[in-house]
Amino acid sequence: MSLDLERPLRNPDTTSEPFMTKRAWWLVVIGFVLPGSAQMLAGKRKLGRVGHVATLVLIAGVLLTLLGLMTARTATFTIFTNGVALFVLQVLLVAYAILWLVLGFDTLRLTQLVRVKRNWRVPIAVLSVILTVVPSVGAAWTASTIGDTRALLSSLFQGAPAVDPVDGRYNILLLGTDAGSDREGLRPDSISLVSVDAETGQSLIIGLPRDLVGAPFPEDSPMYALHPNGFGVGPNDWSEWGGCNIGAPDACKLNALYAEMTEFTDLGNYDGFYADAASRGSSPGIEATKDAVSGITGLETQFYVLVNMDAFSNLIDALGGVDINVETRLPIGGDQYGNGVEGWVEAGQQHMNGYTAQWYARSRYGSDGGDYDRMERQRILQAAILAQMNPQNVLSRFQDIAAAGTELVETDIPESMLGRFLDLAAKARGYDPVNVELVPPAFDPENPDFADARALVDAGLMAASPPEEEPAQ
Repeated sequence: MSLDLERPLRNPDTTSEPFMTKRAWWLVVIGFVLPGSAQMLAGKRKLGRVGHVATLVLIAGVLLTLLGLMTARTATFTIFTNGVALFVLQVLLVAYAILWLVLGFDTLRLTQLVRVKRNWRVPIAVLSVILTVVPSVGAAWTASTIGDTRALLSSLFQGAPAVDPVDGRYNILLLGTDAGSDREGLRPDSISLVSVDAETGQSLIIGLPRDLVGAPFPEDSPMYALHPNGFGVGPNDWSEWGGCNIGAPDACKLNALYAEMTEFTDLGNYDGFYADAASRGSSPGIEATKDAVSGITGLETQFYVLVNMDAFSNLIDALGGVDINVETRLPIGGDQYGNGVEGWVEAGQQHMNGYTAQWYARSRYGSDGGDYDRMERQRILQAAILAQMNPQNVLSRFQDIAAAGTELVETDIPESMLGRFLDLAAKARGYDPVNVELVPPAFDPENPDFADARALVDAGLMAASPPEEEPAQ
């Protein structure tokens, strides 16, 4: 039967316009459904075989990916966040796009349009070009997007081995800052520790006030020798009454640690501290902050993510804005006396652009709770951004989002961990995060009792952990 089909297609009666018209439609359609088939039946079989093999490899790759997502999601995510794997995939897609163009236009040549009925020549040609160009453009766009992804991953993440969870959890320090590219004197505006269950993805978000004083350091921290009773608490290496290079004990706040380590290393106090930080994509200031947060919460801080709040505006605009219910009217700019206000973030449900959302999170005045209210607004903004990070929105705006991401984030999370974290993020959608805020009245940052802080954290951990299974009877 295939032989009978092949003979008129390969050696047609070119004098019959009705037959040549049917033949042309047949070649265009079958060449689209299974690239290379038109060549196998009516052209160069060698080229057709190349098309068949390439298409079968593509189909097999898609099926294996789907199977991997169903049975080995972490491993599949790890492969597709690996720079080398993405480069290979990018090259294959470009090659396939070129092959598709070659096969498509060769199919159009094989139709012998001049032998087709005159009124069908344009429709057949248009359909052939569409079925050739559109998939090729799609493959080229996908390859370009993969290239952007590869560039983003290589610029953000470290090439280091994967790290095991601690006591079944991954603990990530999240720092928000208004500083630009010059990190000299950076003082984080917001400090949180995100603790994620390594099996379920359930998360605990611990909010720490930036003005918290006396942060303790673990005994294995290099900071412990100089501040054995907590950052700036006396007696310490400075005096019987305490203190630090930043100033008196009441100036030695949690968000001052970065500046303490960055601006005063030349005085010799911290000489050689965290010497390997730069090689791990971190800095002494961030490592000291990680140690302090570990001491406060009792959780070992493994990674950090530094979010430049100035770049939040670009990311939010790239996402198409965010939806937030504003509880209190907030000033844009100005001081505590109301001077210099440039505008207002009005109360009520709003779809905010980047500029408005940035001031919603940044505004220092206009709410009774001051900095504590601002901490809460920053959590709300983070949740609103995550809500906009749905697959359809991210794919349609990916290049703008990727460009904003390089300005937005610094981190020491290894690239090898991305697959694991993507899997946990997918699992986490089934749970609401548990929030613990170390703020009054439950906790006093100006006169802290760190036993109370750890008790609050422990309660949060219980709420953000899977229930223990009952022993079998």
